Amino acid sequence: MQQALSTINTGHVDEISESKKEPDWLKQFRKKSFTIYESLPPEVSPLYNKYTDAKRMNPAEVSLVTDSQNTVYDGLKPRLAELEKEIHIIQTGTNIFRINLPEDLKAKGVVISSIYDAIQNHSELVKKVLESSDPKEDKYTALNNAAFNSGIFIKIPKNLILDRPIHIVSCIAPDGTSTISKNIIIAEQSSKASIVQELYAPKGSKQQAYLELLTVDAQPNSQLSMTTFQAMDQSAVNFSTRNCTILQDAKINWYLGLYGSMLSRYRTNYYLDGVGAYVEDAEIVFGDNEQSFDLSANLIHKKQATEGKVVQRSVLRNKSKSLFKGMIKILEGASQSRSFLSGRSILLDKDAKSDAIPGLEILTNDVKATHSASVAQVDEEQIFYLNCRCLDRAEAERIIVEGFLEPMSRTMSYQVRAWIAYLVESKWAGRDLILKSDENLRAIVEVEEVRYKEADQIETHYKYR
Repeated sequence: MQQALSTINTGHVDEISESKKEPDWLKQFRKKSFTIYESLPPEVSPLYNKYTDAKRMNPAEVSLVTDSQNTVYDGLKPRLAELEKEIHIIQTGTNIFRINLPEDLKAKGVVISSIYDAIQNHSELVKKVLESSDPKEDKYTALNNAAFNSGIFIKIPKNLILDRPIHIVSCIAPDGTSTISKNIIIAEQSSKASIVQELYAPKGSKQQAYLELLTVDAQPNSQLSMTTFQAMDQSAVNFSTRNCTILQDAKINWYLGLYGSMLSRYRTNYYLDGVGAYVEDAEIVFGDNEQSFDLSANLIHKKQATEGKVVQRSVLRNKSKSLFKGMIKILEGASQSRSFLSGRSILLDKDAKSDAIPGLEILTNDVKATHSASVAQVDEEQIFYLNCRCLDRAEAERIIVEGFLEPMSRTMSYQVRAWIAYLVESKWAGRDLILKSDENLRAIVEVEEVRYKEADQIETHYKYR
């Protein structure tokens, strides 16, 4: 039975619990969260309220079910075929379509499962993670806690180093329904892993939504390399809240690329809760038509000698717009911490718009904290310079955009750099935003691999001169 988001009630929440045979503690957790959801406005902060486009999501069009169609749309099938032998989990609508986890990794303790299997098999761990999120912080956090109908659970066991990435592919079901997903990633002590997340949606006649609450727990001395590509159709809406706890000497490197959807609202909280905790977050937005991107990044330093860095860059065409909200909080007892927050936007058309609101809240001494923001049109002198070298305006703008984004990917692997270039090129050319190994991607991979090796050679050359 389908029910619009605008009409959900406690009966719908109870229906989800009953259908999944959930324990009593989770039923009560859902009910309390739903009460909070009903009481909160779309944007809690009065400062950000006048800037946000969260109301562009139409709750009357967003349909929820307890069990959606367990199929993927045709355009995604070639990508899934490419991933068949990789470590992966495929989520379509409310269902887990496919999991591939080699037996040797299972024997070592790696867990990749649906959230419902995790509730059965790792109940105390899931309960702890769920109760760590504060539904009063945000209306959509409360909604996820109350009405999640799907989810993914990944656990990397202690001391394990994975040399192959784990692929997460999430797509909205082709039956027109939406997904509220509870996703959990846990890296235990001294583990190391790379995770690539891809978000897709088919073309729809009405709004569909992928609403995500992702919790990441990086335990002492663990290392996580996270990559997220959001390439949903522009008829869809994508809301994501990401809570990341980083303990002593743990490290997270996260690349976030937002290319698709009508409205993307991302709220990321990094809690640096151990001495030596480190995070580096690079975010790229490429918008056109009337796309809207609402990003919030918060670095919360809770312990001494922690380090955080968030760098965001937006490229906006036509009537697209972006809002970047960021806050550095260095709490008492977090001395000797370092933090950096930056948001920069380039506007390619006069109707494009960007706002940036970074902030600082420093409650101790002996720290380094910096924030910056800039919004600018394309430099006409640069356009003229490239025109003089036989490039038309479109080609010139593209080269300027590539140069604007290139510093963001210098520390990434050549494969990630190639994926970024491929999605930017696909959007520029108006092609479908799906990663697939066609001739265009193979050519880009070849170029990036050579460039990556040349950089190593140059560095080695100067090292031994």
